[in-house]
Amino acid sequence: MRKDAGRSRCGGTGTWHPGVGGAGRAGSYPEEPVTLVVPRPPGGITDQLGRLVAARMARDGGIRVIVDNRPDAGGNPATELAARAEPDGYTVLMGTQGTMASNQYLYKALRFDPARDFVAAQGLVSIPNVLVVNSRLPYQSVKDLVTFARANPGKLTVSSAGDGTGTHLAAELFQAQAGVKFVHIPYKGSAPSINDLLAGQVDMTFDYPVSTLAQIQAGKLRALAVTGSARLPALPQVPTIAEAGYPAAESTSWIGLFFPASTPAAIVARWQADIGRMLQDPAAVDAIHKMGGVPLPLSGQPFANFVQAERSKWKATIQRSGATID
Repeated sequence: MRKDAGRSRCGGTGTWHPGVGGAGRAGSYPEEPVTLVVPRPPGGITDQLGRLVAARMARDGGIRVIVDNRPDAGGNPATELAARAEPDGYTVLMGTQGTMASNQYLYKALRFDPARDFVAAQGLVSIPNVLVVNSRLPYQSVKDLVTFARANPGKLTVSSAGDGTGTHLAAELFQAQAGVKFVHIPYKGSAPSINDLLAGQVDMTFDYPVSTLAQIQAGKLRALAVTGSARLPALPQVPTIAEAGYPAAESTSWIGLFFPASTPAAIVARWQADIGRMLQDPAAVDAIHKMGGVPLPLSGQPFANFVQAERSKWKATIQRSGATID
C-alpha cells in the first residue's frame, strides 16, 4: 500500500479522524491521548506488556495511552491500520515477531510492508520457547531426543498453537538444524496443545514459559531446553538450545514498538528514552519476567537491524518448511 498525505489518524475506538500533518505537531506533542495498537486479545503477554507501557508512559512520560486490542487474522488488520495512520506520534504499534517478521512469508497478500511502512523504534521483550516432553517419555536431554528422532524419522509428534505461530516456527527451525523430522500437529491455541501433550496424545512442543512452567514445576512436563540466548531465571537448571548443541536453532518471539513511517524523529526519540528507562527499572523487569519474557533493550538502528535479521531467518525457515496460512 502506498502511503498518502491525506490519510487519517487512528483513534482508540477504531474510527477515522481528520489528520494533521505529523511534522508540524512534534513541538506541542502530546496534545491528546496516544493509541497503542495491540494485535492480540486482552490477557496475553502482548496485552499485558501494552498495559505496562501505557502505565509507565503516563506516569513517567506524561503521555496518556489508550490500549486498542485488535486480535484478528494474525494481527495483520491491526498492523495495516497502524501503517495507514497519520505519522504524527498519536498511533504506535506493538509489533511482534509475527506481524513484523514472519507473517509476510506466511500470508499470500498483505496490504502493508512491515519494513517500508514503519519505523522500528524500540525493543521491549524477548520470549523464548521451552522444548518440553511428557515426563513419562524417556528423553532426558535434547541429545536423547535427537538420537531417537534420527533413528525413527516421522515417529515423533510435535504440537503447536497453530500453523505459522511462534511455537510452530521454533519447531521447524529446530528440525532443520538438528536434521530430524517430526510430525506437526497444529492446535487452535496453546491450551489444547498442552492438554494433549499432558494426555500423551503428542510427544513434545515448543511453547512459552507462561504456558508450560506450572506443568514443568509439577513434574508433568520435562523441559529439555530453552530456545533463547540465556537460561531462564525460573528454570536455571534447563540448558539453552545452544548449550544443548544447536546454536543455530536459537529463536524467540519478541515484541517492540513501531511508528508509522515519517513520524517525527523527536517524538520517536521521546518514546525511546522513556521506554529505555522502563526497561532498566527493577520493578518493570520483574513484571516482564513474570510474563515469561526478558527485556529486549534495543533502540533505533540496532533494533531495526535485529528485526531485519529476524525477517531473513524466518523467511528461510518458512520457505524450507512450506508453512503457509492462506
